[in-house]
Amino acid sequence: MTANITISDSELEILEVLWAADRALNAGEIRSILNEHKSWERTTILTLINRLVKKGAVAQEKREVYYYAPCVRREAYVRAETKSFIDKFFKGRTKSLAAALVDSDALTKKDIEELRDFFNQNL
Repeated sequence: MTANITISDSELEILEVLWAADRALNAGEIRSILNEHKSWERTTILTLINRLVKKGAVAQEKREVYYYAPCVRREAYVRAETKSFIDKFFKGRTKSLAAALVDSDALTKKDIEELRDFFNQNL
């Protein structure tokens, strides 16, 4: 999967199911898992899966039916999306992102303390 493809929120839900499964799943298995919180039709799920295959985000393997597996680890995808977000909104400056979080009251004092501890341990 290349870093510059766009994954929609709905496609991401398919990827999340595949990442959580840690094995290849067929469309029926994906639908069963999604049906716990979504009421998507079978055709909708197949359309989303096919889009992901065309984008190179998911591989398909023909067995008795098609099975699907992600082509990228979740951590790598999150890292690429985070970098893209920071580049787009903060001109690549992570310090500006942190300042925006503090200014927006999105971080509690406890969050800031935990982040301080995290940075101190990882420097």
